[in-house]
Amino acid sequence: MNDYHAPKDLLNQKVILITGAGDGIGKQAALTYAAHGATCILLGKTISKLEAVYDEIVRNNGPEPAIVPLDLQGATPEHYAGMAGTIGDQFGKLDGVLFNAGALGHLSRFADISPEEWQKVMQINVNSSVYMLQALLPVLGKAEQASVIFTSSSVGRKGRAFWGTYSVSKFATEGMMEVLADEYKNSHIRFNCINPGATRTAMRASAFPAEQPETLKTPADIMPIYLYLMGNDSLEVNGQSLDCQPK
Repeated sequence: MNDYHAPKDLLNQKVILITGAGDGIGKQAALTYAAHGATCILLGKTISKLEAVYDEIVRNNGPEPAIVPLDLQGATPEHYAGMAGTIGDQFGKLDGVLFNAGALGHLSRFADISPEEWQKVMQINVNSSVYMLQALLPVLGKAEQASVIFTSSSVGRKGRAFWGTYSVSKFATEGMMEVLADEYKNSHIRFNCINPGATRTAMRASAFPAEQPETLKTPADIMPIYLYLMGNDSLEVNGQSLDCQPK
């Protein structure tokens, strides 16, 4: 899967929503999905970044994307319901969702986690995915085959000291994926997680400021598995947590 070679038309006619599409892995996923034929819905909180991704997709002759400016920290179930209605009206279906947006929070002792920090990270990393997905499930149900990809982490499988809030949020993400995969195992919607591993992103730099970024894989380097899980070659893969950089 990590050396998967996607056909150019892998995602033709598919409509895919990417959260955190303004930079990092989300931006690269949007560019990659569009290059393989997908109409991308770019969701993020910074309009200028989304517009830059939009322009790059159009410049590369990809299908014209859509932009959804939304701050996950403040968004409510009503916002997601409205978004889902708009997607249904405009596109008639949704073939995939990549839950990429996330907040790291501060690395600290568990005893020092503030209520504000806990609420913020859980809101962005867990609650927003729950509320958004509840709204989007009917639109995903209209696709012939639909793939939902959550973003996990190694600290979401084995807890690590000082990573408390982020680690717990990723354990919750893994659990949510497994619950959904089991509930929908006899349907045409599948749910999986991707652990990107050490990748050259702003979040990684904030967690490991002394690390040399040139030693890390770029978002483009890890895209094969993102393509594999979003396309129809992975129809039998459900309830799995996959690593972009297995040890």
